[in-house]
Amino acid sequence: MSTTVKTKMTDMTVGNPTKHILLFAIPLLIGNMFQQLYNTIDSLIVGKYVSADALAATGTCGSLTFLFFSLSSGLAIGIGIIISQYFGAKDDAGVRNTIANSVYILIVASFAVMILGFLLARPLLEMMSTPEEIIDDAVTYLRTTCCGIIFIALYNGVASALRALGDSRTPLYFLIVSSFLNIGFDLLFVIAFDMGVFGVAFATVIAQAVSAALSLIYAVLKVPYFKLSKEEMKPSKHIIARSFRLGVPMALQSSMIAVSMIVIQGVVNSFGTTVMAAYTITCKVDLIASQMYNAISASLTTYSGQNLGAKHLDRVSAGYKRGVIILTIYNLIIIPIIYFFSQPITAFFVNELDVISFGADALKITTLFYIPLGLIYVPRGVLNGCGDAKFSLINGISEVICRIVFANLLTQIASIGMWGVWWATALTWTTVAIICNGRYLRGRWKTLKA
Repeated sequence: MSTTVKTKMTDMTVGNPTKHILLFAIPLLIGNMFQQLYNTIDSLIVGKYVSADALAATGTCGSLTFLFFSLSSGLAIGIGIIISQYFGAKDDAGVRNTIANSVYILIVASFAVMILGFLLARPLLEMMSTPEEIIDDAVTYLRTTCCGIIFIALYNGVASALRALGDSRTPLYFLIVSSFLNIGFDLLFVIAFDMGVFGVAFATVIAQAVSAALSLIYAVLKVPYFKLSKEEMKPSKHIIARSFRLGVPMALQSSMIAVSMIVIQGVVNSFGTTVMAAYTITCKVDLIASQMYNAISASLTTYSGQNLGAKHLDRVSAGYKRGVIILTIYNLIIIPIIYFFSQPITAFFVNELDVISFGADALKITTLFYIPLGLIYVPRGVLNGCGDAKFSLINGISEVICRIVFANLLTQIASIGMWGVWWATALTWTTVAIICNGRYLRGRWKTLKA
């Protein structure tokens, strides 16, 4: 292995597991929080400088854009796992061949998803009962953002490869650049050029294109694994098949969760605007709190992939234990803060007293179940890194069934009613945590080949 790679990448098959997991997770956490900040600013620009209807139009596309984006990003994750395993095994040829073939996989898959999203935009929005007065704007927004899927796929592909090689900092830099560009183009197209919803979506596509180009240029110039010969660029049926075998289940996992959230939103909507507002707030708070879980999980994916490739199964087990300890400490800090300050936290989002009161009580329910939520992310990261593709499907199917069954069942019980929405979330986290940890403890991951 070249010294250039060693100075930039991190070999997680040696050294302190806790140190590796935390140092790798910190840039991921910063990136996740930065994206949340950007999304907030983006919504502010749309709501303040276009219209409330425009904000509703972009907001109603959220679950659909997540659905389409996850179909292509799941493949990038699968590719990254293969790269991490080859890197851990010190198989440079395997790393280079996987990177080469990822180009074909991501371009073909992203084009297919892009066409699918463009054609199905209006039918899907109509199926979701999107109000007539905003559906045209929603269709414009969704179709325009779908045109940027290829750029998202390329960025995710490069970022996933760099993270698999132990570099979580460089993708963060390009993410920050993309976010600032997006905000800048939003202001230019919306305020200066008055391009409305199309301007917002177009700004996102341009920022994504720049981010994809910069990350690709950096990788080719600075990372020797990306400097590929014509011979190495030849398609490999084995690599392509393996990438799809790992990537498709992960893409389906995210997609199924997106579908379940759409169904749950329908249940929430049936209880009126107060419950809808409270549910939106608790989801935002839960999402922010769970960014640490996401970062540790992604860190464990790379860590486990490298160590499985190196056949260091004891270090994989150590990573699982350290992940549990890290998130337990985090939960002991975050749970009391959100639980005891649920009222002012809810009041930060709205002024209506009924929503604040209702949202604060609802937040206390989900907050108490952050421990099982964290216990989903630890085995998920480890098992994904080990290439347990079947687990991804099991995880996704379990979450979909639990969310839909618990929500519809509990909300029909008179003594529970609308509170069943939040109890359904809590019970889903608990059930899925048991399933995920049971899968890890069975030890099937030890028999998987890198």
